[in-house]
Amino acid sequence: MKKMMLALAMASALYAPSAMAQEKLKIGATVYGLNAEFMQIWTAALQQHPAVKSGEVEVTVFDGRYDALVQQEQFNTMITQKYDAIIFVPMDVEAGAAPVQAAVDAGIPVVGSNARVNSDVLTAYVGSNDVEAGELEGKAVLDKMGCKGNLVIIEGPIGQSGQIQRLEGNEKALAACPDVKVLEKQTGNWSRAEAQTLMENWLTSHPGQINGVIGQNDEMALGAIEAIKAAGLDVKSFAIAGIDGVTDAINSVKAGEMASILQDANAQAQGSLDIAIKAVKPDYQPQSPIWKQYPSMEWADGKAKNYLVPWTPVTTANADQLLESRK
Repeated sequence: MKKMMLALAMASALYAPSAMAQEKLKIGATVYGLNAEFMQIWTAALQQHPAVKSGEVEVTVFDGRYDALVQQEQFNTMITQKYDAIIFVPMDVEAGAAPVQAAVDAGIPVVGSNARVNSDVLTAYVGSNDVEAGELEGKAVLDKMGCKGNLVIIEGPIGQSGQIQRLEGNEKALAACPDVKVLEKQTGNWSRAEAQTLMENWLTSHPGQINGVIGQNDEMALGAIEAIKAAGLDVKSFAIAGIDGVTDAINSVKAGEMASILQDANAQAQGSLDIAIKAVKPDYQPQSPIWKQYPSMEWADGKAKNYLVPWTPVTTANADQLLESRK
């Protein structure tokens, strides 16, 4: 009998650390692509979440490589490996719906972040209002143009919610300036290099006719700036705006070359993780400081469907403070 009790005690001792190890939540995030700074900031913020740093949560970030099919395979991997929850930054608003449904059918909650997916089974969405941003950047360009002249629009990847909603906002701003003509509108796929090539071509095909550039993200606006400089033209004679508040854009705002609206990647990423943990642990209380930073984002016991992070226009007054926060 004593031998049996000793054996049971030893088994219990061996089992305890294993059980404790299993308590660590395993959460995956598939993001549309990691080539540009914005999603790199988003990823770094996710990994700096207090629950990750304390070891309560293990986070794995998958690079979707700007391909909806790659993201679908990443969902399959996370489902097979029985992740506790998934955070999704989708490449395509429609194509992302099927993998979300597959995960939910497997009992894995999915939280959307930064970009929308056309699915009503998400636990929640944590992002920003892209229509509002599109209108803000459009207005910045049109105000500098004096509501007259010609402009070009460099779009995000066709079919991604940012492209769809920011274009809606761009068009809202344009509706107030009926005399402004859109000479060109084409996707630059969120890429600085692609946008630079587009702008080089447009400067050649519309010599002296382009007064403004709406870049649906900062990377593409910066690509347009590089093309303008390479052509020997004065950047400050153009009205240019982007969205995201990436580091180079903040410096360009300081230099008077463009306008930008900060999209808070830190708040989107950390807010998404708090919601994902809450979906697995009902008693969980948020650990990220972003909920105090943005009182308009009410935690609502983690049960709301939409958490919208406010936009912050980048100005010469706040540029240095924003740059300091990146260090």
